Amino acid sequence: MNFLAALEKNSIIPEKYKQMTRDELESRAMEIKKQLGSRLFIPGHHYQKDEVVQFADATGDSLQLAQLSAENTEAEFIVFCGVHFMAETADILTSEKQKVILPDMRAGCSMADMADIQQTERAWERLQELFDDTILPLTYVNSTAAIKGFVGAHGGATVTSSNAEKMVKWAFEKKERILFLPDQHLGRNTAADLGIGLDEMAIWNPITNELEFDGDISVIKVILWKGHCSVHENFTVQNVIDTRYQYPNMNIIVHPECRREVVELADMAGSTSYIIHAIENAKSGTAWAIGTEMNLVNRLIKNHPDKKIISLNPHMCPCLTMNRIDLPHLVWSLDTLEETQNIIKVSPEIAQNAKLALEKMLQNS
Repeated sequence: MNFLAALEKNSIIPEKYKQMTRDELESRAMEIKKQLGSRLFIPGHHYQKDEVVQFADATGDSLQLAQLSAENTEAEFIVFCGVHFMAETADILTSEKQKVILPDMRAGCSMADMADIQQTERAWERLQELFDDTILPLTYVNSTAAIKGFVGAHGGATVTSSNAEKMVKWAFEKKERILFLPDQHLGRNTAADLGIGLDEMAIWNPITNELEFDGDISVIKVILWKGHCSVHENFTVQNVIDTRYQYPNMNIIVHPECRREVVELADMAGSTSYIIHAIENAKSGTAWAIGTEMNLVNRLIKNHPDKKIISLNPHMCPCLTMNRIDLPHLVWSLDTLEETQNIIKVSPEIAQNAKLALEKMLQNS
């Protein structure tokens, strides 16, 4: 059986879960949580549906949830309500006694999938030919375990959207150049905020295996992997213009995975946690247009009725892969915890190198 066939097989839930009512599903989830107590830990990413988040023992960003999973040493089962790379990070940080489970194996991340290990190894070989040993690799935590392992093996580190600036500064203390994977927008926004010119940044195209740059390559300081978040790239300059016209007094806050031109026009830009805290701390009566995932925007609208909140893109939909985790899949995974399906397991060698990259970040940010 090939990988795709196995993936599909492990994602098809029994018909009975599709036929259960929401009340029945919720009752079953609560029953299992009560039975298992501290043996079960359910982390839920900010972008998950409300029907899933209601059962989360903790909500947060991907790295934060992986760290919380590791801290819950009594938990034998980590049912990670997020996407594949997040569950991989949880497996890397948790102990051998803990089992990390993803309710739907199809819950991936298009950004993470834009950099695979074969492409990265080919790119590294070519970049060494062009620049010798002058490059340090950095990878966004929104990447596969294999990419984190590659970066760790080559002396680099992971970054989050909260600490990317600190980690880019750290990297430049080590080498003349950085390779930033897999999100070009976070890399560009971070480097530009640190004063690096756009004319000092190149694009690495993993499809053509070529460096995209016009001019003398010796001036290049940042090599950006040609990847992006399919959600955040859909916020546009026109969205900002339309919002400014329709709501002149509205604050615009966006995630740094958005395009550079959108970030430049926004009033504020920062990580998911930064956005949440900005809204929580905002004065009653203020108005906000938010450029991030729709499940989170809708939750912020519901939780802050004293503020006017809209999506910066009125036609934005939730992250499709994140949305694969739903209540039927969650209950199915809880019902089958003792079985061997949907377990996320990173090989020891990859995990060891990936942990090096994660530890470098934690030590230097």
